[in-house]
Amino acid sequence: MIKLKTITLVVFIGLSNNVFSQFGISHEIGVIAGPLELRSDYGQKNNEKTNLKNSGYGFGVLDYLSFSYRNNRGGFFTEHFRVRNQLSYSKTDLKHYGKWVDNSSNSIATQQLRAMYGSTQLLNFGSQLEYSPFNIHDFERSYGAFGPFVGLGIQVSYYTATASSTLGELGNSSTTFFKYLTPSDGRPHGFSNESKVVFSGVATIGTRYKLTPISDLLFNIQVQYFNSDWVDGLNPNKDIYKENTSNDATVWIALGYIYYLDN
Repeated sequence: MIKLKTITLVVFIGLSNNVFSQFGISHEIGVIAGPLELRSDYGQKNNEKTNLKNSGYGFGVLDYLSFSYRNNRGGFFTEHFRVRNQLSYSKTDLKHYGKWVDNSSNSIATQQLRAMYGSTQLLNFGSQLEYSPFNIHDFERSYGAFGPFVGLGIQVSYYTATASSTLGELGNSSTTFFKYLTPSDGRPHGFSNESKVVFSGVATIGTRYKLTPISDLLFNIQVQYFNSDWVDGLNPNKDIYKENTSNDATVWIALGYIYYLDN
């Protein structure tokens, strides 16, 4: 797996600059990192403590294709759009938070929820189209300027999810909250330790800051919504537990650095 990741990374950032420049395309690479929240089936929904505590850290590498190469001014598309390719990794540790566990109750059900924990690792790769309201050439020539943008795209993700309990192995009534013992979506229980591939849509909003003629700082918030509810390892049966209405999602707040290969 490590060797495969290395090969993928080399291919991702090792494309020939000459090929891009021949077609009037400039090439930029970058790195990003920051805290990531996994909005999952752990904890009380729409609860601040759940969102803040069920968080981890993500980092990634970026590959930008900009169609406004050097001094070649073009039309609206070339002056306002970029293609962003992204390879990222994150890990999030998960527990139940909120009113069901943050109380004085010492019932078996409450103890089971308090004892439950899990983790999710994500390896994502995908592309998105970014739109800037300001001309890209104008931003590139305005040092100290901000360049806001929004983006939409798709990603494919390989996730590894685990679910455990300090009371013992999950899957029996003495260790597992009843909600997660019910078969769900083809699995024998409402929890699963698994590794699978899923797809997601991503939406990004952020800004660049022109640091030097050949480099930018980057700040963005990226929301990722999966086509699966198993990314966190939990998925209570939706036919029975109607509160389970949404698939898993992430919110990633990241800072980064971008370097222009064509200058």
